[in-house]
Amino acid sequence: MKRLEIEGVDLETLEALLNKIVGKHLEELKKEYKPKEPTEFLTRHEVAELLKIDISSIANWRKSGKLQSYGIGGRVYFKRKEVEAAIIKIN
Repeated sequence: MKRLEIEGVDLETLEALLNKIVGKHLEELKKEYKPKEPTEFLTRHEVAELLKIDISSIANWRKSGKLQSYGIGGRVYFKRKEVEAAIIKIN
């Protein structure tokens, strides 16, 4: 086990030194930190409403692979970001 003994340093000086060291690394971490956004799942009806299309189009796009779907307990969901990413720019 490694030990560090500090003698002759008052508490305020030690605290200031530690804040300086930790503070520098903390500021670097804050710059790089990006909180993870929770995944938003949409139902077929919500996707149809979002895109202002018929629900049958959702079924066709699932079958053709244009939209990736996810399921649990017999329910079908879509990731909002993937739905938005599926929309392509037309020149």
